[in-house]
Amino acid sequence: MQVTLYYNSEDQYLLGLVDGIAERERKSRSAVIMSILEEYFERNKRLGEILVDLKAISPQDVERALQEQKKPGNGTRRLGEILVEKGLVRDTMLKRALVIQGRFSQS
Repeated sequence: MQVTLYYNSEDQYLLGLVDGIAERERKSRSAVIMSILEEYFERNKRLGEILVDLKAISPQDVERALQEQKKPGNGTRRLGEILVEKGLVRDTMLKRALVIQGRFSQS
């Protein structure tokens, strides 16, 4: 997918900040902008919400897994574990969602 951003001279300050991050992290300007957008939209979200945002799973599937988690004997099972075990989400998408969640968690 290709995205074109238009900016003017008033945006030069922000682009300078983005370029500074890109240089420090050895990333492209586009990669830095995308990570900023990802943080903005995904910060403070729970795992199921992130998976829904990634279109890896439906809200109904998340709800079913949460109900499964609440059953007696499942108290220590993690949501992601249940989702993968039931074939509702691929392991690679779970790992991606966990990276997003971990990057922006308030720990």
